[in-house]
Formats: sequence, structure tokens, C-alpha cells
Amino acid sequence: MKRTQYLIGVDIGTQGTKALLFDRQGRPLTSAFRRSRLYQPAPGVVEEDPADQFQAVCWCIRTCLRKAKTDPSNVAAVGIDGQMAGILGLGEEGRHVTPYDSWLDTRCSRYIHLMQEQADEEIIRKTGGPASFNHGPKILWWKHERPDIYERIVVFVQPAAYVAMQLCGLGAGQAFIDKTYLHFSGFADNSQGCWDTRLCERFGIPESKLPRIIDSHAVIGEVTPAAARRCGLRAGIPVIAGCGDTAASFLACGATEEGVAVDVAGTASVFAATTWHFRPDIKFRTLSWARSATPGLWHPYAYINGGGMNLEWFARELGHLSRKSFRGRLNQFDELTATLRPDKTDPFFVPHLGGRMSPSWPQLRGAWAGLTWSHTAGHLYHAVLESVALEYCIYRDVLRSLDAELNIREVRITGGGAKSELWNQLKADALGIPVVQIRGGEGAPMGVALLAGYGVGLFRSLEDAAARWIHCGKVFQPDPQLRFHYRDRLRHYMTLLEHLRDWGNADQEIL
Repeated sequence: MKRTQYLIGVDIGTQGTKALLFDRQGRPLTSAFRRSRLYQPAPGVVEEDPADQFQAVCWCIRTCLRKAKTDPSNVAAVGIDGQMAGILGLGEEGRHVTPYDSWLDTRCSRYIHLMQEQADEEIIRKTGGPASFNHGPKILWWKHERPDIYERIVVFVQPAAYVAMQLCGLGAGQAFIDKTYLHFSGFADNSQGCWDTRLCERFGIPESKLPRIIDSHAVIGEVTPAAARRCGLRAGIPVIAGCGDTAASFLACGATEEGVAVDVAGTASVFAATTWHFRPDIKFRTLSWARSATPGLWHPYAYINGGGMNLEWFARELGHLSRKSFRGRLNQFDELTATLRPDKTDPFFVPHLGGRMSPSWPQLRGAWAGLTWSHTAGHLYHAVLESVALEYCIYRDVLRSLDAELNIREVRITGGGAKSELWNQLKADALGIPVVQIRGGEGAPMGVALLAGYGVGLFRSLEDAAARWIHCGKVFQPDPQLRFHYRDRLRHYMTLLEHLRDWGNADQEIL
């Protein structure tokens, strides 16, 4: 009798760690979640204890297996994804000698400026993304601000790699980073999948302090007996390298072939395409060009920081709803605009309440514009939704300029905002591209579980596995009659952004 084979996918997120147990057909059997503990001892400082992250992963895996009442021998492989832009330093034995320096931590800002001044265009051209609150500036912060600790650091890694190393008992010499993180690195030649000697030398970072670069599906080791006892697993189960959480989310939407785009309608609003081409955005500085977990593919993407959070802000401050009650009444808010038809007199909303990220306009802030006494709460709410769609149109046009051969056939949507049919239709109309819901999507843990199965040979290809695991739902077709309406709206919106940018910069100079 053939033994049932299960796959475990674990996501080390900012809010918490989540694990899911899947059968070979992609059905989720059990799940477990444990909230993160963020330490913020001073302004700008956001850290986590890597030991807590490892403990959370072990607890989630053990809980999944206990709830499923399955024999651990049935687990074929484990995959782990995690937060992408933060770092932690390891000592010789592979144990952490620093806390996890979160992507939310802003202490490295002066080193962002340093990298931009010395090699801004070169970094984007080689890595695919700009220096930001990510690996390069953070490594430089430890080098210059904590030199005593920096000397003890043998190698820098990310949380998912650290946990995988602990599961497999790997030392610092076997530390790794998978290719989906390289656009955040500051020091990589992403197209070649290697570290760039010139960038490392320019900033005085020995390549020895950077981990080996491997494929997302590569098997990095096997669960040790000690780790197996902590997780409830069987010793010897393969662990794959895994990938970044965003890459895992894209994979969980089936973005495994060129022409499929993804809209992550979560706290942030992320728009990503899928292409065979690496064409860094030096001209517009809007898109980051990241490797896909699917070998050979790339994900150019951009995002609105807090795009989904704006809806909760609107509901709380103008609708007098708590966050919990708003999530249950999203459709009721959609009803505010049920009788409205798009009109050229509609007000605009600028969604960048915390600054614009893509491109980086940190002084820009949110605004409504074009208000009259005839506008209602429904118009204001519609403007909040429309602003994300208009930003996505900007990303679409930048992408078309950089990769004219790419034809986006559909946008697959995931995240909490995917439940809003109004928003889905609005995005389809503005983009002129069909928007497709995912049925029963399990997000990043599903994506990294797919990788685990591929890594140990359960699947012929990621494309084949994704086609069987991921199921599309309702399709929102664009209304061709609104094409010219949204062309004009986009032109006015971009003009508004430019004026507000100038205003924000002038205001900063006065301060």
C-alpha cells in the first residue's frame, strides 16, 4: 500500500508564524499560528529574537501534526518562507549573535543615503532593486555602528534560512540565501545569481560575510534528531531552502508562467507581473525586479505602503467602526457606492499617508482633491478604492515601457481585499485587464509547500503542481466603455501627485 505523503509549509511573517499541513493534492489539512513578539526599545528600533522565531516554527509544526493525528513519517518535506528585507548575524556555530534586525527597523537610514550617493544606479542595475531598509544598508549599520559585534558575525542571513539551518544543524559555513531575496541585497549580481565583487569592495563588505546563493527548491539538509523532538517530526525529513514571503505568495496564486500578474490586496497593496526578462527599472525607479521561485522567471513589482490599511482607517475614522467589525462589513461599505457611476467630477484620493514607496517619495502624504458639496461618503470611499487602481495603472505603464514584449493576460488577486467585488471590478476597469479571484487560497504557506514538493521530486514542475493545487474563481472583465474615462482619470491623478510632491518637498524645506 502506497504511503500518503504530506507537505508542510511555514511562513515567518511580521505579525506571526503560520504553518499548514497539505496533502499531495494541495488540500490543507491543519494549520497553526503563533503571534510574533516585536521589540521596540527605542524610536526606529524594531527587532525580534531569532530563538523565538525558531521556537514558533517548531511549535506550529508540532501543533499541525498533533491536530492532524498523522504519523510524522508521512511528511515528505518541509519548506519555510519568511520576511525578506531584514537580517541577522550568525557566529561560527551557526547561532545568532544579533537579534533579527527587522525590515521595519529604520536605524540604517543614513546608510541608505550613503549607498545611493555612491552607487545608486549601479545597485539598481545589478540587484534589480534600490538601497532601502534592506540588507545592504543594514549590514553597513552593523559594520559602522556596532563594530565589536560585527567582528563576531561570520555571516548574515534572513529568518527563514536561520530556522532551516537550526532544523538541519547547519553551521555558519553552510549558511545560504535563496535567489528570491537578491533584489534586497545591495551587493548581488542578480542576473548571474552571484555576489558582485565590485559592489562588495566599494562598501568594504567581505564576500565571506555573505551566504552562499542557492535555488529556492534546493534541499539544504535533513531534520536532526534534536530538532525532530522539538517539532514532532521524524528525523531525516528533507528541508528545502524556501523563499521570501512575497515570492511564496505569488507562487500560491499560480504566477508560474509569463503574463500572469498578482495583486496582493493586503495591508500593503502589491502589484507584480511575471516575465522571462530581467530589465531593472533605472529610468523610473518604480519597479523592483525580483527573481521568482519558479526557475527562470522574474517578478517586477511595486507597492503602496498601507493601501489596504487606508480602508480600515476610513472605516474607523469616518465610519466609526472598529477594525474587527469593518472586516465583517466590507460589503456594506461597498454598498455606499452601489448607485454611483464613474464621472469626471469624482474626487481623487492620494493613498500615500505614510509616504510613497514606488517610486520613493518619502515626503508625499495623503489627500483628497476635487471635493464639492455634492459629494457623499460613498464618493470618498470610492476614491480610496480607485486610488489603488490608479497607482496600479502607473505600475502597468512603467512595466510596458521597460518590457514591451510582455502581455499581461490576467491579474490574480489574493489577500483580504479580494473579497470586495466592487474593488475587483474597479481594478479591472482601470487596468483594462481581467481580475481573477483565487478560490480557497492559503497564501505563502501554500507557495512554500509547493516548493517543498518540487524540491523532493513529488512534482514534475512547479507549473504542473500549481495548476493542480490552485483554483481560480470569479473573473471580473473590464468594461470597455470606461477605457477613456480611466485614461483621463490617470492623467489628472499623475498631475495631482506631482503637485503634491512639490508641496511636500517645499514644506520639508521650511521645517
